[in-house]
Amino acid sequence: MYDAPPPRASGSATANAAGLVAPRSYQVWEGSNVFFLKGRFIFGPDARSLFLTMFLIIAPAAIFCVFVARKLMDKFSHHTGICIMVITIAFTLYDLCLLLLTSGRDPGIIPRNLKPPEPEDFDGSIDVGSIQTPQLRLPRMKDVIINGIIVKIKYCDTCMLYRPPRCSHCSICNNCVERFDHHCPWVGQCIGLRNYRFFYMFVFSTTLLCFYVFVFCWVYIKKIMDAEEINMWRAMAKTPASIVLIIYTFIAVWFVGGLSVFHLYLISTNQVNDVLFIVDLVLMHVIEALFSYFRL
Repeated sequence: MYDAPPPRASGSATANAAGLVAPRSYQVWEGSNVFFLKGRFIFGPDARSLFLTMFLIIAPAAIFCVFVARKLMDKFSHHTGICIMVITIAFTLYDLCLLLLTSGRDPGIIPRNLKPPEPEDFDGSIDVGSIQTPQLRLPRMKDVIINGIIVKIKYCDTCMLYRPPRCSHCSICNNCVERFDHHCPWVGQCIGLRNYRFFYMFVFSTTLLCFYVFVFCWVYIKKIMDAEEINMWRAMAKTPASIVLIIYTFIAVWFVGGLSVFHLYLISTNQVNDVLFIVDLVLMHVIEALFSYFRL
């Protein structure tokens, strides 16, 4: 994370004389983030939803290992059966690691200024009639030239800075985030410049895990049909865990699979996902309502 700004000269001399150490940035953080391990992990204020996401991954994976993969070890040869179990465990751990990297990583927070920029630092390319901040009469919008193109950037009153292009202020984390995509309530973190690739890898790996469990549940049903020479419905009745997992993964893959395809389209066209932000905002309120209900 960013280091705390150095104190003034007189304060620094006094602190050195007294043997005091300047506080780290996470100790004086003005946003709504939550820090762990002395600032090595930074989470959003709704990080508790992370436990729900982990449960939705671990629970079906555990059921698959106990009631399906363990039985497939007897249906297949020794090495093949073990590989099915090992791949399931490794895939689940890999998915959880990506979830942690997405949720506990700095998404691209821009440090806020200690004071507003001086008005004389601005050039003359200011819109006539633009709204001005009441404190220092700073223009709300400013024109900058990037690669020969004039781009308008907006002033953030909270962070006291002009936001770079495609940077937005997250009202939940109370920070300006570079290449802000959306605040995802399922990971409890903003998705931005520094964690977007982990977010996409997490969504895509979750999609593959759903396909993996879905396919091998049907393989187990087919093995029961061949071994006992019964029809599909009677074989399905002998493994209710497989039926639950098939239904669960079939529903889940429409969400994570569709999200993977949609974000692949956004990556290929270099767009910001505004629609997904609205959807996740609604889901965030649903999760908060569920937590409030169970606390009661």
